[in-house]
Amino acid sequence: MKKAIFLDRDGTLIHEVGYLRMLEDLRFTTRAADALRKFQECGFLSIVITNQSAVARGLLSPKALNKIHHKLKAMAKDEEAVIDDILFCPHFPEGRVPPYNVECNCRKPKTGMLEKAVAKHRLDLQQCILIGDKPADLELGRNAGIRTVLVLTGYGLQTKQSWSDPVEVFPNLYEFSKTL
Repeated sequence: MKKAIFLDRDGTLIHEVGYLRMLEDLRFTTRAADALRKFQECGFLSIVITNQSAVARGLLSPKALNKIHHKLKAMAKDEEAVIDDILFCPHFPEGRVPPYNVECNCRKPKTGMLEKAVAKHRLDLQQCILIGDKPADLELGRNAGIRTVLVLTGYGLQTKQSWSDPVEVFPNLYEFSKTL
């Protein structure tokens, strides 16, 4: 059984820009590529778990989202780092684009994407860590019963102020990676 770091995308791994639609807006957060390399050195897979309601809202096509994710993996490779997988939820019940405007079991904080990753990569969930910047990320970690970390990038500071449960807090992915 393998272990993984589950990473939120926007605000955690890359800079938060609202609904990311332009490839030129795709930038890693501070030293995120260094963190990805550290995760790999420590035997963790790096798996991005991200809600992408822009698809259901009609702001981004699935093809455009795939281009963004392809570039994200290429950016990591250019930095000699690895993103092992990217799982996303395109659904949003109030969206306007069928078939994505539905209730699903994969939209964070529901555990569908984690369950898919566990099955696909043969993961021992109890050895996995989830890192994010929003309440839905922290709730997902709590719902899955795994170690969960809040980073203060993206919406992390706002989340820290409103989150009442105990949670590990780090300034960014790199600072967390130094603890492994």
